[in-house]
Amino acid sequence: MISRLVLASNNPGKLREFRRLLEPLGIEVVAQADLGIPEVDEPHVTFVENALAKARHASGCAKLPALADDSGLCVRALGGAPGVQSARYAGEPRSDARNNERLVAALRGVEDRRAHYACVLVLVRSADDPEPIIAEGAWHGTIIDTPRGAGGFGYDPHFLDAVTRLTSAELPLEKKNELSHRGRAMRALIAKLIAEPTLQGAA
Repeated sequence: MISRLVLASNNPGKLREFRRLLEPLGIEVVAQADLGIPEVDEPHVTFVENALAKARHASGCAKLPALADDSGLCVRALGGAPGVQSARYAGEPRSDARNNERLVAALRGVEDRRAHYACVLVLVRSADDPEPIIAEGAWHGTIIDTPRGAGGFGYDPHFLDAVTRLTSAELPLEKKNELSHRGRAMRALIAKLIAEPTLQGAA
């Protein structure tokens, strides 16, 4: 089994969460920054392509298996936007406040408010792995004009969960992790790691 991998992210929150979930499987998670690996560009139009590019880059630099994720908000009435540009929807420098302002403005007068958060996780055993392990998760809801809740980040105050009818920013962290796109993708990845016979003997 994989015993050590590099996480292709410099986000400390993601690092904590991936460590919490993977270390019970005997997998040590190392941040790419701790190995001196710089972030790579994300030029692609799909989550899976960006996650794969990040994983291959980190694996090639570290000579270790690598895990990367790409995620964002997809709004049906906007043709899937902001999508992979979620963090930069209102341009640079990145700003949650300006991104939310643009989103609300784009949906002004639009009845269809359906949206979902999407997350794609990609794990490669090596930089040239021909069969990366890919896991996906989605979290469905609607976009509201008036923000609610003090928690979360990004679009969370405007994203109303379809089941609880609370915004992502109103949900307790434990409940958010249970419902979220990243939580679903992580559970799918762990199931694949446990069941994947080709992982036997991997570095």
